[in-house]
Amino acid sequence: MGRKLIGVVLLLVLGIAGIVGAYFLLPYFKDWQVKGTSDAGKVKGQVTIALDNWIGYFPLRSPEMKTAMRRAGWQLVIEDDKADYRSRMERLKKGEIDLAAATVDSYLLSGPAFEFPGTMIMVIDESKGGDSMVAKADVARNLSALRGRSDLRVAFTPGSPSHHLLKAAVDHFNLPELNPVGPGRIETNGSSEALQKLLTGKADLAVLWEPDVTRALAQPGVVKLLGTEDTRRLIVDVLLVSRKVSKEQPELIKLLMKTYFRTLKNYRDNPDLLKKHIREDTSLDDTAVTSMLKGVSWVSFGQNCEQWFDVAAPGTTAEQGLVDTVYSTASILVAAGDFSKSPVPGEDPYRLINSSFLEDLFAGGLASVGETATSGVGAAESLEARFSALDEAGWAGLKEVGALKVDPIIFQSSATELDLLAKQVVDKTVDRLKHYPNFRVVIKGHTGTRGDPAENQRLSQERAEAVAKYLEITYNVDPNRMRTLGLGGTQPLPAQPGESKRSHEYRLPRVELVLVREDF
Repeated sequence: MGRKLIGVVLLLVLGIAGIVGAYFLLPYFKDWQVKGTSDAGKVKGQVTIALDNWIGYFPLRSPEMKTAMRRAGWQLVIEDDKADYRSRMERLKKGEIDLAAATVDSYLLSGPAFEFPGTMIMVIDESKGGDSMVAKADVARNLSALRGRSDLRVAFTPGSPSHHLLKAAVDHFNLPELNPVGPGRIETNGSSEALQKLLTGKADLAVLWEPDVTRALAQPGVVKLLGTEDTRRLIVDVLLVSRKVSKEQPELIKLLMKTYFRTLKNYRDNPDLLKKHIREDTSLDDTAVTSMLKGVSWVSFGQNCEQWFDVAAPGTTAEQGLVDTVYSTASILVAAGDFSKSPVPGEDPYRLINSSFLEDLFAGGLASVGETATSGVGAAESLEARFSALDEAGWAGLKEVGALKVDPIIFQSSATELDLLAKQVVDKTVDRLKHYPNFRVVIKGHTGTRGDPAENQRLSQERAEAVAKYLEITYNVDPNRMRTLGLGGTQPLPAQPGESKRSHEYRLPRVELVLVREDF
């Protein structure tokens, strides 16, 4: 009898467990069933970015960006945390978000508490008028007029990028008057509140961001003392990726960056579309949207590489603007009393920067949208990548990467056909071209400086076309990928020290293969 009772109890327990399990698992089963019978099943996963409604972040959170990521198989989730930078860094540390947008100064302020949970992988934008210090004209018409004022009332939003502009002015212009204590220090919850303090006479000076800057300057008797349109590399927005995601999903990060730069270029090429999407997103009128756009300068792919991350083609130079910005920002924060010493770990900005993603995209080329490869072979693996056709304006808008090393291609006097030796030289150059499948190629023909200029131009053009035709026939290089230019003797090489005139003239007839890319 006891065994039967135990059996009944066990069956009852198992039954209850099954019911409870089914209750909790049913929603997951339904979700799996819905995804399995719809296009939602094609989604590989989601990538989450935390940011706020700053206009500079719009391309990152735009419908164009979300649609492009969805086509690539990923759901882009944007979380607006109302500029709570500390929470943003904490969530990045915990792995609750994958990436975060932030200004350099906000990262240096909030990052140390969470061991700097991410690395800066690209610059999004610079504030160019989006943040400004404004004042009543009867108080001051310029910064110098503030010197010695002990009764100044300053309204600002603590921890905001505009606050950083205020700190910079204190440090760079030696104006402690801009950092009052006591009643003169008016901390507000946002730019609109700071503007209201100014207009109601409760503040003499306010630090604002758009569209409040435009609203303030529309009022009689209000003047701008300093705006970020007059600064360089002061308020800089960057994209941070969590160190874990950076290590475990590098291809996803490169996909997101490539998608972003293509989205940014699309908006740059179609400004009316950008304004339309911003109006729909913000419910602002066209005047306000235009004003907002004047306050931000987005940073393209090429600018990221060459001006901020020290990424350039061999033989060319680039700047490390982001490193310089980290150093200067840390100096401003120390001067403002936020830190007793530089918050940068080990005083080494490179610990906070990861340029490898931009380097990989630069080396592989950021191919144009819609370019595909033939025969099922990826463009990154083949000389046969297909390229869209470009008109003269399209070619003129491309940016030079660098000229491939090409041994002299010898043509017989006045000849335009490639002989066996010339073809072997081109074959050797193709081995180098294989490493850069996503760049277009400008084939430049040159002649010596003697003879008839018109004839030299014709001859150089036909020689460049002979090389292009050989690449097309022999290696199936897409004609849309190549452009030929006959320059005649208009761009002679400089003579080398001690070089004879005869030797110099011998080097002038040549063909160059110059790699070019779209300026994303």
